[in-house]
Amino acid sequence: MYDIAPLARFGGLVATDLREVTSDPTALDSSGFWAVVADFEGRLVCARFGEVRREPPPAPVTAAWRGPAAGDWTSSLDRAAYMAGVHRIRGHIAAGEVYQANLCRVLSAPLPDPAAADVDALGALLARGNPAPYAGTVRLPAHGVEVATASPELFLRRRGRIVESGPIKGTGRTAADLLEKDHAENVMIVDLVRNDLGRVCATGSVTVPALCAVEEHPGLVHLVSTVRGELADGAGWPALLAGTFPPGSVTGAPKSSALRVIDALETVPRGPYCGGIGWIDADRGIGELAVGIRTFWIDRAAWGGPVLRFGTGAGITWGSDPQREWDETELKASRLLALASSKPYSKR
Repeated sequence: MYDIAPLARFGGLVATDLREVTSDPTALDSSGFWAVVADFEGRLVCARFGEVRREPPPAPVTAAWRGPAAGDWTSSLDRAAYMAGVHRIRGHIAAGEVYQANLCRVLSAPLPDPAAADVDALGALLARGNPAPYAGTVRLPAHGVEVATASPELFLRRRGRIVESGPIKGTGRTAADLLEKDHAENVMIVDLVRNDLGRVCATGSVTVPALCAVEEHPGLVHLVSTVRGELADGAGWPALLAGTFPPGSVTGAPKSSALRVIDALETVPRGPYCGGIGWIDADRGIGELAVGIRTFWIDRAAWGGPVLRFGTGAGITWGSDPQREWDETELKASRLLALASSKPYSKR
């Protein structure tokens, strides 16, 4: 087993001294500081740490991270399969089964030296080369969790009884690349997130303070909206997660139908990609979970030896062009895979 101390790092916070690990979401309303990783498929890992301190992200240490070879990345869906999936989703839309569905693929590459694969060191590379508002690292090797995210997307922020989500829909190299389709898709997902939060928030409290704001991130721009509400009496983290997971922006609308489409078209589990990654301070009643996009994870139990994985995808609507959607997945992946690889990422 890979033997290295557990830790969690989010922004300027680092947590050490692991005390317990549970899959029970009620723990998040108890006490202590928790790191949370929720897989898209529903696996929940909550880790309580005894020491939390402020510390800037570490400087990259070359010896602690040896990335895959640039040419070793393979995709769970190649270009032809992905574009065929876009056509299939458009067929489901034409049949009235869904309005939008996210189609994702998982990129994988073998780790050349698993002993020199500290996910916290990878997180340091991402923090320097692709800073993100919801960046984080969770290192729990004994529990099969080694995740580094450069997520730009807020899944859930909680401050006492007030909760907020920041769904992203619409991606381009520049704001001029954004189409009417991107705006329509964003509004569609905002409606879904409003409905999700409405399940656990007080009647009439759910609002949309910002709609389709353009945000710049390294190498691309996104359309981002804000949805806010006040938790209903008696609702806490278990109800909040049950009512909103998996995130609407990475599933589709209606969510239940989109999940069925995803299950039929995607060939591998998403894992922490498109799940939820973040921290919760139960003592203070606050927390922040990112949507697990722009996310790497190490799979040490993979057949053939340890691998590094990374997910990328796009939201498909009736107005989607298959080639453009494939290009969007490449745009989202290229910068980050170049940072994680020993040499710049090459398409395969």
